[in-house]
Amino acid sequence: MGTAQITLVVLCAIGIGAHACRHGAQYQAKISLWVRLLQVGGLLGLLFWGGFFSTPCHAQVPAAAVKYRADLVRNARVVWGLDAPVASFAAQIHQESGWRPGAVSGVGAQGLTQFMPATSAWIASVYPQSLGNAQPFNPAWAMRALVQYDRWLYDRLRAADACERLAFALSAYNGGLGWVNRDKQLASSKGLDPLAWFGSVELVNAGRSTANWHQNRAYPQRILKRIEPQYVAAHWGPGACT
Repeated sequence: MGTAQITLVVLCAIGIGAHACRHGAQYQAKISLWVRLLQVGGLLGLLFWGGFFSTPCHAQVPAAAVKYRADLVRNARVVWGLDAPVASFAAQIHQESGWRPGAVSGVGAQGLTQFMPATSAWIASVYPQSLGNAQPFNPAWAMRALVQYDRWLYDRLRAADACERLAFALSAYNGGLGWVNRDKQLASSKGLDPLAWFGSVELVNAGRSTANWHQNRAYPQRILKRIEPQYVAAHWGPGACT
């Protein structure tokens, strides 16, 4: 329940209280009070039914995503298996480009999954049979490359569970695997759990600039904790953390 909802309830309570105080001893006023209570109850019931008291969603599945759903599911399952965390990958694309295949960032990241040109060329060279030539503006290629690169990172990281492990992989996707390994080492030296991203490794900085560090820490949090649940709720498949 948010501020608006709490404010409405308080105002209704004040209104009922004032009405009762003004007419307290009179029989007709007692009837009027019950009518007022029924009116307020009906109003609150309608607002509840309409979702006014529900927790607001942090992210909605955009209409642009729907046409890519089948391709993403197929590519994710080819690389990750039938239990692939499809909702996690959908959330990642949502965060990267908002499902805009022609997106170009200010630093030159390209396409649906916002690969830098050098990264596109590198991942294509690692998996030439499945990826062929780099085509970052081709949505099918971009989604295939994303799940393949996420898997490549995931396989090189150890963690307490699948959720923590994908969080590490996402941090590496955003800022580089070398930084993640240095962060894990620093966390261990400080007595933190190097196998846990959330509440542990995410708290340390092995040397990034403040701006890059904050941006990198927000990346797994937003994807796995805020956006992923929306795709799970929309029946896109399981998520690593949901």
